[in-house]
Amino acid sequence: MLTPPSALEALLFASGEAMEKRTVSKLLDVSEEDLSAIILVLSEILTERGITLIETETKLELRTAPQAYEIVKTLRESEFSRDLGKAGLETLAIIIYRKGATRGEIDWIRGVNSSATVRSLSLRGLIEGKEDSVDRRRIRYRATPDALAYLGVSKSEDLPQYTEFSQALRETETEQDTNNS
Repeated sequence: MLTPPSALEALLFASGEAMEKRTVSKLLDVSEEDLSAIILVLSEILTERGITLIETETKLELRTAPQAYEIVKTLRESEFSRDLGKAGLETLAIIIYRKGATRGEIDWIRGVNSSATVRSLSLRGLIEGKEDSVDRRRIRYRATPDALAYLGVSKSEDLPQYTEFSQALRETETEQDTNNS
């Protein structure tokens, strides 16, 4: 069984983003006063680690510790210096040819988990995520102008066989929707 500070750390790590304190309290089944005590303990535990607990009046989030800035900067610079690779180009193509895609849609088309690839493209500024208008729980990724510049085109339609690939993707989606019904 996890200690309350360890449970809080696991919860925030798994979330990967800021969480409302009231949500955390409910998930950990603790009062707001007890949560405050748990936050203090976890903050103390993390002082010697590479991550830190960020706390606002209403939210909590795990982030990289300021002391780790240089090593994280080196990591990010190495990510940017590498080629996109096959996975990056596939993912970028899916997003562009579909005029946007969620990570689940990208995973389904590629047949593999694309989390790291989506993250890399996002860090490079080649894609951006916005709330999906159909399902607000998901993020829909779109190509940025930098992505088109990276590919050497001024608009998506200038990509090779854009019309044919876009049409094929739409037909595949329609066929998949029919099979799932």
